[in-house]
Amino acid sequence: MRYIIIGAGAVGGTVGGRLAQAGHEVVLVARGRHLTALGEQGLRLRVPEGELTYRLPAVDGPSPLGELRADDVLVLAVKTQDTVAALEIWGDAPVAGGGTAAERLPLVCLQNGVEGQRLALRRFRHVYGVSVWLPSTFVEPGVVSAAGTPLTGILHLGRYPHGTDDTARRIAADLEASCFEVPVVPDVARWQYAKLLTNLGNTLQALSGPDDGQEARAALRERVWAEGVAVLDAAGIACASAEEQKQARGDKVTLVPLEGAPRGGGSSWQSLARGTGTIEADHLNGEIVLLGRLHGVPTPLNELLQRLANQFAREHRAAGSLPVAELVRLADETVAATGPEVDQ
Repeated sequence: MRYIIIGAGAVGGTVGGRLAQAGHEVVLVARGRHLTALGEQGLRLRVPEGELTYRLPAVDGPSPLGELRADDVLVLAVKTQDTVAALEIWGDAPVAGGGTAAERLPLVCLQNGVEGQRLALRRFRHVYGVSVWLPSTFVEPGVVSAAGTPLTGILHLGRYPHGTDDTARRIAADLEASCFEVPVVPDVARWQYAKLLTNLGNTLQALSGPDDGQEARAALRERVWAEGVAVLDAAGIACASAEEQKQARGDKVTLVPLEGAPRGGGSSWQSLARGTGTIEADHLNGEIVLLGRLHGVPTPLNELLQRLANQFAREHRAAGSLPVAELVRLADETVAATGPEVDQ
C-alpha cells in the first residue's frame, strides 16, 4: 500500500517518516514554506536515534499524482478545523479503474477529538478512526521531531463508527513495523473519547504554559476534566478507563531530550507558537460544550477555555502568556456568573 499523508506536520510527518524508514511508499501533502522545504531538503525527522532525512514526493494536492492508485491509503493528519477543506480537495480525486477516492479508498483520521471522522463519514465510505498518542513537534519547515522510545507512539485503530476489517489489520501491521504499537479495536470511539478528556488540558497549556506542578494549575485542570466526565456520563458515551489507558501505555513511550528539538507543549500550544491564526479548541473543549448543551450539563470552564483559545489564536498572542493566577480568577468569575460546578 502507498500512504498519502494529508497534513505532514508533527504527527503526520512523524508517521510518514517512520513508514518510509520501514520501506513503505509514502507521499507527503503540505503547503507553504513546509512544502517548499520538503521538496528542497526532504523530510528531516529528529528521533532518539538521531536525525533521519527522507526525500519523499511532496505535493499540495492530488493533481500532481494523476489518478490515485487502488492500493492508496489516505491518512488525514490535518487539524480538525482544516478537515472540510481537505476532504473537498481529496474526495473527488479519481482512482485508477474508476470511481473516486471518497468511494473507494480508506481514509484514516489521525487526529485529536472525534469530529474529524464524523465529517469524513459524510463524504468517504471507508473511514478509520485512530486514538493518537504520539508526542511530536513541528520544529520548523521541513523538520519534525518525536521524542518517544522504544516506541514512537501508540495508535488504537478501528473502523468508524465501529468494527474492524482486513484493511485495518494491514494498516496496523505496516505501522507496527514502523516503531508504533497499533491495537486494532472494534470500539475505537471509546478510546478516542478517553483521549478527548486528556486533550481538554491542551488549551489550558496553550494559554498559561506547560504543567509545572503548580497546585493552582493542577486544580483547574481537574475542574475542566470533571466537566468533561459529567458530560460524557450524561450523554451515555463510554470511554476507556484510566486504568485501561495506563495498562495500554505502560512504559512503552518514554520521552527523551532531543538536541535541536525543544518540546514546548502539545498541539494547541504549537498552533499558538507558530502563529497559525487557528486552534483546535472548538473540537476539544468545544466538543464538551456542545455535548453539555445537548444534554443539559453546564460546562462554563470548557466554554471559557474555548473562547480564550480562539481569541489568542485570532490575535496571535503568545503561547503560555496568560498567568495561571489570572486564568483561575477568570474561571472562578465565570463559574460564579453561571452557577455551581459539577461535582469533582
